[in-house]
Amino acid sequence: MASDIVSAKSEPEEPGESRLRFRWRHTLANRLLATNLLTLGLVWLALFTLDQFRDQLLGERVGRLQAESDFVASIMGDQPAAEQVRTLARIGRVTNSRIRLYDPDGKLLIDSWKSTGPTFFLRDPRSQPWTKNVARLLDRGFNALTSNGFLEPFVDPAIDRRGSWPEARRALAKGKGQSNVREAPDLTPIITAASPLSDGSVVLTMVNDRNYTRLIRAERASLGVALTIAALLSAALSLFLARTIVTPLRRIARAAHRVRLGRAREVRVPRLPSRQDEIGMLARAVSDMSQSLRTRIDNIEAFAADVTHELKNPLASLRSAVESLEKVDDPTLRARLTDVVRHDVARLDRLIGDISEAARTDAELARARFEPVDLGALIESLAASWEQRRTSGSVRIAFARPRRDSTMVLGDPARLARAIDNIVDNAISFSPPGGLVEVVAARVGDGVRIRIDDEGPGVPPAQREAIFNRFHSVRPEVEQFGRHSGLGLAIARAIVEGHDGEIDVADRDDAPSGARFTIRLPAADLA
Repeated sequence: MASDIVSAKSEPEEPGESRLRFRWRHTLANRLLATNLLTLGLVWLALFTLDQFRDQLLGERVGRLQAESDFVASIMGDQPAAEQVRTLARIGRVTNSRIRLYDPDGKLLIDSWKSTGPTFFLRDPRSQPWTKNVARLLDRGFNALTSNGFLEPFVDPAIDRRGSWPEARRALAKGKGQSNVREAPDLTPIITAASPLSDGSVVLTMVNDRNYTRLIRAERASLGVALTIAALLSAALSLFLARTIVTPLRRIARAAHRVRLGRAREVRVPRLPSRQDEIGMLARAVSDMSQSLRTRIDNIEAFAADVTHELKNPLASLRSAVESLEKVDDPTLRARLTDVVRHDVARLDRLIGDISEAARTDAELARARFEPVDLGALIESLAASWEQRRTSGSVRIAFARPRRDSTMVLGDPARLARAIDNIVDNAISFSPPGGLVEVVAARVGDGVRIRIDDEGPGVPPAQREAIFNRFHSVRPEVEQFGRHSGLGLAIARAIVEGHDGEIDVADRDDAPSGARFTIRLPAADLA
C-alpha cells in the first residue's frame, strides 16, 4: 500500500517500495559521534599541549644549563687553581648547581660542593606524603600516553672521574658542549651539561630542577580541571541526547503497546513533528502504521457487516423458494420457483466470488512485487473480452493504442487488468443500445492517465463518492437484479490506490451525457 512517509532515493529497494529520506545532518548517530569526538578531541588537545609545553620547557632548561657550563669553561682557562675553586663555588651557590672540573687525564680537580656544601638534595620517595606518590603515578601515566619513554635513573658514580659521565666524554671528543637528562628517585629531572676546555679539561655542571617538575604538574592540574569540566559537559550532552532518544521512544512504545492490546478505540501515537531525525521518522511511521491498522480494522468490521447483510437477501429468497417448492403442485409455479432458486444460487456464487476478490485485494497488493507494465498493451489485450461481454444491444468499444512504452507503470498486471476491466464493465452496463465506450491511455506529465467514457446517464454529484463504496449498487432499470454485487468499483479503487494512484468520476465535457472515469497512476522511471 502507499506510504504516507515522504520518500526519496537513498538506497536501491524493490520497485514500488517507499524509501525513507534520512537527513544526514539531523541523524542521532552524528549527534552521538560529535559528543564523543568532542571529549576525545579535548583529551588529545590537552595531551598534545602539555607534551609540547614539557618538551619546550625542558629544552629551555637544558639550553640554559649548557650556556652556564660553557660560560664557566670560558673563564676557567686563565685562572689559577685557587681562583678556580672560589669561582666555581660562587657560581654553584648562586645557581644552586654542582660544578665539577676534570683535568686532561680525567681526574676530578674541583667539586663546588666541597666548598659550598650540597646545593640540592635527592629526596627519598618513601619519606614523602602519599600525594607525591599520586603525582608520580600521574607522571608515569602521562609519559606512557605521550610515548615519551622514561629517563635513565640517576646514579652518582662510586668513582668520580670524567669517564663516568658519557656527556663529558662526548664533549671532549666533539670539542663542544654536550648535555644529558636523568631521573632522580622522586622523578624530578637531573640535568647535566659538559663543556671542554682548550687544554683537555672538562667542566661538568649538574642541577636537580625541581621547579621544572612543579611547573609541569601545575600545568597538568590546570588541564585536568579543564578536562573535568569538558567531561562533565560531555556527560551532560550525552544525558541530553539519551533523554531526547529514550523519552520519545518510551512514549512510542507505550502507544504501540496500547495499540497491541486494542482496548482503546483510538490510540494517539505521538508524531513528533519538530523532530527531523530517526526518532521523528519512527514516530510518524508508527503513527501512520497505527492509523492504517485502525482504518483497516474498521474496514474489515464494516465489510463483515456488509457481507452479512448482502448474503441474507439471496439466502432469504432462496429459503422461501425452497420451502414453497414442497407445498406447490402446479408445474408452472414450480418451474418459476426453480428459476428463482437457480437465479439466487447464481447470485450467491457471484457475490461470494466478488467478496473473496475484495477481501484478497489489499493483502495481495501488500505482498505483490511490482514490475514494469505497458498499459497500452494491457488494455489492448482486454479489448476482445469486452466485445464478447456486451449485454445492452450492440455497445461499441473504441480504444486508440498509444505509442509503445509511452504508458509504462510499475504494478501487478493482473490486478491492473481487473481494475480497468471492472470500470469498462460498469460503462458497458450503463451504455444505451448502440452506445460507444471510449478508452484512452496517455502519458501526462509524470503520470499515466486512463480515461473511460460512456454515453449513459452519468453519475449524480451526490453519488460520485458513494459508488466506490462496497456493496453500493445503483443499476440500470433494464438490468436483471442481482447480476452485479456492488463490489466492482470498490475493488477497482482498492487496486488503483494500492498502486499509489487515484480514480474519480465526473460528467463528460464533450458529450450531452455520459460518465467519465479517470485513473491516474505514477509513470515508471525506467532510465
